[in-house]
Amino acid sequence: MKPNKLILLALLHVCLLPGIAPLRAAVEKPNIVIFYVDDLGWQDLEKLNDLGDPCPYETPNVIKLAEMGMNFSQGYSPAPTCAPSRAGIITGQHPAQLRYTHVTGASIPKPKKDSEFQEPFLGAYLDLDHLTLADALKQNGYRTGHYGKWHNGLNASAFGFESVNQTRGAHRGMGDRTKDFSTAKDRKYPLSKEKYPPVSADFPDGISYPYDELTEEALKFIKDNKEGPFFLNLCHWMVHWPMLTRNGELLEYYCKKLGQPFPPKKGPMTLEGQQNPYFASMVTTVDWSLGRLVELLKTTDDPRNPGKKLIETTYLFFTSDNGGAELKGKEILSDNYPLKGGKKKVDEGGVRVPLVVVGPGIPAGTQTATMVNQLDFFPTILELTSTEVSAADRAKLSGLDVTPVLMGKADEVVDANGKKRESLFWHFPHNQMRAAIRKGDFKLYRHFQTGTYSLYRLYKNGANADIEEQEDLSANPEYAGVIKELSEELNRNLEETHAELPHRNPGFKDATLPCAKIKGISFGKQGAEATLELDVNAPKAVEAYVLYYDGSGDSGGHGSKAKKGPQTDFKDPAVGYRVKIPASIGNGGHAVSAPVPAEVARVQFIVVDENRYCLYSEVTGKP
Repeated sequence: MKPNKLILLALLHVCLLPGIAPLRAAVEKPNIVIFYVDDLGWQDLEKLNDLGDPCPYETPNVIKLAEMGMNFSQGYSPAPTCAPSRAGIITGQHPAQLRYTHVTGASIPKPKKDSEFQEPFLGAYLDLDHLTLADALKQNGYRTGHYGKWHNGLNASAFGFESVNQTRGAHRGMGDRTKDFSTAKDRKYPLSKEKYPPVSADFPDGISYPYDELTEEALKFIKDNKEGPFFLNLCHWMVHWPMLTRNGELLEYYCKKLGQPFPPKKGPMTLEGQQNPYFASMVTTVDWSLGRLVELLKTTDDPRNPGKKLIETTYLFFTSDNGGAELKGKEILSDNYPLKGGKKKVDEGGVRVPLVVVGPGIPAGTQTATMVNQLDFFPTILELTSTEVSAADRAKLSGLDVTPVLMGKADEVVDANGKKRESLFWHFPHNQMRAAIRKGDFKLYRHFQTGTYSLYRLYKNGANADIEEQEDLSANPEYAGVIKELSEELNRNLEETHAELPHRNPGFKDATLPCAKIKGISFGKQGAEATLELDVNAPKAVEAYVLYYDGSGDSGGHGSKAKKGPQTDFKDPAVGYRVKIPASIGNGGHAVSAPVPAEVARVQFIVVDENRYCLYSEVTGKP
């Protein structure tokens, strides 16, 4: 860490001491805004958490936001990919508990013959029966709006949001990213008359930005609903692939700043580090959108609180859905160094994210190294808004209320019994198939494919020890006790959340254990029930599910209208709707059955046998 950072952290530590920073007056039913960025890494912001070489992406509005509130230097996402993180925030439940741990689109796993394990099957949308943050706040009199990327299946309107626009805004595909930029007369994306940063010799008055429907509609939601409390879930599609910008002036600015030709040459950008001008342009565009939103809050009177502006009565959470994406095909997007890994990995680079929170009572310009997770948003927002939920729904919440830390009254996050939280965990039974736990200075990984663990010491006495995760301590006898403690806690967490682990692959060419064998599927009277028969001389089934398909087949029909209750509509582009439902096991584990609703045209069974092999039957239609 650079010397000036050490001085800054020392000063901020003083600011966090109880009684030092004056607290703003409490507000009844404050507004809530979640500003969610896609694939923005912990090192992708100017000055904020910036270690090593300075980040070249300019984000003046994020810097100003941090000056207004609290920066969490050890903030984490619930998962290393977008859908489970978004589901975690909106339900307050851990992705492992939701059994919604990745973005698979309800696709059937197709492991290779040289792979002993396969990832579990996931549905493509979040269970409709979960209480969402939007549901809870709406019951407390809030107007709820979702704008931008949803990625939890169906539509945000099925999960408690009254106003919904899932537009990509200006982040849509374009013909030639090197030259097809917006103009002032562009029909869909006209350049603004107003000028905004960055300012340079080439653009002394700043630059214009293309019209962004996502930003404009979100601002309109605030204007239309300021008479009462509102919850805005603003989720940018940027800085996700595709790498492009319609802002030619901004791209030109970054090409010159990074010492590259403008317009760029066609083809992938392959310079290492943070040298992709398209990525830089998207980061600054997201920052521009944040600036527009904050400016509206600063200049708009709050009708419910005479004499106050909306910025004084609103809590704003700025963060990213997962760690930064570093590579797409041959194109280098960005660089998470010194963090290891990135998106789709539970290493620090895949789950540590920027996190800034501002609002009434939060001391300005403060920073904390307290570990927090976006799963904490749900219980914290309940506390900030005095929103009540049932005891059963509260018991499902995986996070903790971090309000005392936000208000500068505590340095640690504690549970309802006053016990300090010491750990966070992640479960990702996909790709590298790992789970991880961070406890104190250490982070431990469980490797499902090998049955082994690896251990890293990120910090020592508050200082960086191995944040890069380069030295695996698992073979060092000195840390045997740490591995035992953390592995037991991680496995207990997986058991308590009923996490679905990777399964054995029945097609593995070097398999040594026997596998269940499917003999066939039959339909009962009038097709009201489907039955799967297993070979009685092979291992028995210990888990079983049925997949319900609608009648669309390859036509990709849309099924019935989404509603709370039984999940009977689910769209997969190739095969129509597909819904996973538990099935019954009989005949000593060698028969599986499930009812078949009238609207279901075809079924497929999933069977997990006693040796943890997972088998998929053929898709079979009603007679």
